Amino acid sequence: MGMDGVLRLYFGESNLPTPDYIKRAAVHAMENGYTFYTENAGLPSLRRAIAENYRRLHGVELDPANEIVVTASGVQALHLAIRCALDPGDEALVLTPAWPNGSSSVMMANAAVKQIAHPLCGDRYACDFDALEAAVTPRTRLLLYTSPSNPLGWVATEEEQRKLLEFARRHGLWLLADEVYDRLYYTGAALGDAAPSILRMATRDDAVMVVHSFSKSYCMTGWRVGWLVARRDLGSKATELNEFIISHAPSFAQKAGETALADGEPELRRMLGRLRENGTSACRRSPASMGNGPKPDGAFYLFPRIDGLEDSFAFCKRLLEETRVGLAPGVAFGAGGEGSIRICYAAERSILEPAMERLVKFLGR
Repeated sequence: MGMDGVLRLYFGESNLPTPDYIKRAAVHAMENGYTFYTENAGLPSLRRAIAENYRRLHGVELDPANEIVVTASGVQALHLAIRCALDPGDEALVLTPAWPNGSSSVMMANAAVKQIAHPLCGDRYACDFDALEAAVTPRTRLLLYTSPSNPLGWVATEEEQRKLLEFARRHGLWLLADEVYDRLYYTGAALGDAAPSILRMATRDDAVMVVHSFSKSYCMTGWRVGWLVARRDLGSKATELNEFIISHAPSFAQKAGETALADGEPELRRMLGRLRENGTSACRRSPASMGNGPKPDGAFYLFPRIDGLEDSFAFCKRLLEETRVGLAPGVAFGAGGEGSIRICYAAERSILEPAMERLVKFLGR
């Protein structure tokens, strides 16, 4: 972190600042008194705006008073959901490779993690339902998956979501979907369409939770505002638990989030066009020794497997020291990740292109 001149492609964020219209909304909110406590579940106006967003994008009707809990980031929503669902000694199934915070939060709840790797089937990743069935025990309480996936770019099809929901129902599990990247989706009918949400097929009585955040879609990683959608009984408990973890997300940041949802579509669609071009450029510059794998359908990552690579951590450390290019080692993302590296292509082309050139030369050596 202290090295100078590093081309940073290891963090899951763009190097673009938060758009001005969102920053102005925060200043305006502070000037209008939004510097005090809010409800533990968040401002009612923001929860209504989130509910309207789901109605518009997914055709889903949510009760903003009881089924939405605003949190101080997506990771806090994830932690909150897991702490509500798991007791010490319970078990959780986690589809990987995946952002490691989900598995870590399970372990912080003194529960056990069983990671089930996505197999590569032809030109896309899939869900290994046979492995899921074999992993279930009487202590299994939760199944966590991420769609669109960090780091794979995989997006669960509606059929895969239906089978995941049926699996959870059959075994009496909570189904927790990390949908933080749902707006960063490239294969919809039109650019800007949201990736399919599990909420489209779940009933309001299903044991389903969804984690979301303002960070990725609106370049608000440092603002730390997210939300949890959950069945009303768990939503009530999550609200109570929020009091003891964070009280609530910052009030003026919540108001800025309302503005992002209301006015953010033009900026979001421009960003999506840039991200799609970046992904295409990164793939085109990749060497033959770096198998690109499936073209990502969502998020903003490539997760190529390097021929003969057995220690991705050592590879990325050496790459950083010798070329000043920062990538994330695949081993960090759990089962199925070793032998790969994660490239975040959300950075500007002035960073992405020279980083890819240095990576190509490094691999050539």
